[in-house]
Amino acid sequence: MKESVLFVDDNELTLEFIKELYSNCDDFHLLTAESAVEALQIIRGEEIAVVVSDNVMPVISGLDFLSSLKRISPDTVKILMSAYADLAIALAAINRSEVYRFILKPWKNEELIATVRDALKRYHLTLEMHRDNEDVLRSLAQTIELKDPLTKGHCDRVAVYAILIAERCGLSRIMQREIKYGSWLHDCGKIGVPELILNGPGGLSADQYETMKQHSHWGADVAAKANLSQMARNIIHYHHERYDGTGYPCGLKGEKIPQEARIVSVADVFDALTSERPYRHRFSRDETIKKMSAMSGESLDPKFVEIFLDILREREDLPFSPDADV
Repeated sequence: MKESVLFVDDNELTLEFIKELYSNCDDFHLLTAESAVEALQIIRGEEIAVVVSDNVMPVISGLDFLSSLKRISPDTVKILMSAYADLAIALAAINRSEVYRFILKPWKNEELIATVRDALKRYHLTLEMHRDNEDVLRSLAQTIELKDPLTKGHCDRVAVYAILIAERCGLSRIMQREIKYGSWLHDCGKIGVPELILNGPGGLSADQYETMKQHSHWGADVAAKANLSQMARNIIHYHHERYDGTGYPCGLKGEKIPQEARIVSVADVFDALTSERPYRHRFSRDETIKKMSAMSGESLDPKFVEIFLDILREREDLPFSPDADV
């Protein structure tokens, strides 16, 4: 499948020239947008390898637009164009937006073609690194699960459920990937929790519960040292925050809890309720729906609960069996 390269410029003639320049190019799929707003809509709908953006545009400047991509589409390689040889703009582009290259208008065709080609090579390298990282991250998650045999497959199932929500919300594929990584590793801090607490037959004492709560901090520390993305770190650190502000570790409330953590919390609770635990049997599908509905607005974000319940109504195969290959 060809990668997509997106050119953004409010000058229609410039975009027509770009289309003509790449009319015989089969190396990538060319997309164009006449504003940053239009470009953001495109990026939320599909994965973009390279963005080449003009700087001076109405509503949202190219520099601000590229800065926003650090969260929305962090792996996209960013190129900024400007008609002004302004050192301050170039430095801001590098520091704020992590821009790969800065090109002056009017550009030389050979230079632009070579820059986009180099940017695609950089993107391919990033993808290769992600493929290697995926194997390592999933293996780590599965190793951690060995401490608690009853949670076998939990991280994989949470990742699938969370991605279903993210897809329905229209989040970009790159954001979905980071949510997958964070879901796999959301409980990685449990590596520091004694097995007696994890596998005890009954409820936890107050002291044991305080120890268990530390896994969010311990996991966030592991994620930071591993240089995981901010989205993945947020999931690991904040997936036990409650929408009403009574959760842990920081007592964040409502939308102060990162969106990705609120999504994974819904997926995590659903899988926990539909799985066997030492102290209770798994709940039926109907019982789980009632319990999650009751949690909406209290422990869980009502928006994401409703989205997931809509998905459940459409998907009779959910929840997955604990032994299912997901």
